[in-house]
Amino acid sequence: MRQKISGGSPYEPIIGFSRAIRDGRHIFVSGTGPVGADTADAATQASRIFDIIATALREAGAGLEHIVRTRVYLTHVEDWEEVARIHGGLFGEIRPAATIVVVAKLLNPNWRLEIEADALLPKANVLAVDPPLEIAHKRIRETEEKALRKLRTRTSTPKAS
Repeated sequence: MRQKISGGSPYEPIIGFSRAIRDGRHIFVSGTGPVGADTADAATQASRIFDIIATALREAGAGLEHIVRTRVYLTHVEDWEEVARIHGGLFGEIRPAATIVVVAKLLNPNWRLEIEADALLPKANVLAVDPPLEIAHKRIRETEEKALRKLRTRTSTPKAS
């Protein structure tokens, strides 16, 4: 069964897209920009994007730990290491297939990056009914909160001169 997940963007009906689509065990998250952190540095933008992606995945009954593929589009090649550290902080143990490419521009000229993600749920999640899904959602939220706390600790550490 196909489930459309909205991100609340006014452009969704105009362009004809959803923030994410869940079809059975598969979840596809559209290219996601750093809405709300438009003028921030690349690390902050990456963190914001992963917050948005995590929210979409939660609505689909998944979490960051279910991601199997990411695609990162950078507009500034010099941002790759900073963004890679954020990505590694979240996915160091999960290690999804990942691509980082540099592009000329994104739709919003202030965005330094955009990220897409694909997730795959375990077979058990497809057959689950509401009570087990609530338990799964709780575990997903706890895992995401732990990963985000770890990420925030890493990004708030001052750089050595």
